[in-house]
Amino acid sequence: MSLLEFYGDTCPHCVEMKPMIEKVEKDLGVSIEKIEVWNDEANATRLQDIDKGLCGGVPFFYNTETKAFICGSSDEKTITAWAKGEKADGIGYEK
Repeated sequence: MSLLEFYGDTCPHCVEMKPMIEKVEKDLGVSIEKIEVWNDEANATRLQDIDKGLCGGVPFFYNTETKAFICGSSDEKTITAWAKGEKADGIGYEK
């Protein structure tokens, strides 16, 4: 399973969530691949390929195994559920 976080270097929501994302990684013993899209054209294309109109911005979280995604800022409980592959309010699922 791959956990992906698409973010922008100076995105205020992304910057604000960074310590919480690091805490979730540590608490769960997982790694969330961080992909910067505002300054990297290849990463921006990768975001478009995965997003497919689901969110259209950052932060965008995507679980490659469950096809679960989170658009925008979220809380620790929701990010934890997403990372564990659990269902929760605030998590969408690609059809």
